Amino acid sequence: MGDPKRLRKKYDTPVHPWNAENIEAEKELSKEYSLKNKKELWKMKSLLKKYKDLTKKLIAVKTEQGEKEKKQMMDKLQRWGLIQAGAELDDVLGLEVKDIMERRLQSLVFRRGLARSMGQARQFIVHRHIMVGDKKITFPSYITSQEEEAQIRFDPHSSLSKEDHPERVNLAKEVAEEAQAIKIKKKEEPG
Repeated sequence: MGDPKRLRKKYDTPVHPWNAENIEAEKELSKEYSLKNKKELWKMKSLLKKYKDLTKKLIAVKTEQGEKEKKQMMDKLQRWGLIQAGAELDDVLGLEVKDIMERRLQSLVFRRGLARSMGQARQFIVHRHIMVGDKKITFPSYITSQEEEAQIRFDPHSSLSKEDHPERVNLAKEVAEEAQAIKIKKKEEPG
């Protein structure tokens, strides 16, 4: 079983750490998803690799146990929203790191309009302002299932739960201000 005090790392580092193309690709993903460090990206890559390796193994296995494992894996990936209902094993091999990054709690908080940026979404999660269902989730890399996605909200005891909080995103207000700014620019331009 192993010593409970000695935790095992949950990621694999790149085989060639100084490959310029990989460094640039990781840098872009880190910036786009506002990651704290490369370990977060490597964890998502390792998770994806785990399921791709399992898929390759299950393609070759034609036993009853293999079919059972295939169904369990496909159900889990479908619950996470990574594949559609009725997808084949080849669809799992087509998944990319961005697909998993979009299922993280941090990305979903930003996409649902609860935060202005990915960085702010991360801050809200770490500072215990976000709840998924009845649980406060404090780590931004939490893979959110489709059922839980609809239950993402601000903690009712948080100051951010009030609509008039200055850090809250008011999409209607921002769109109206942007439209007003565009109208002003058009009036100022010589026609």
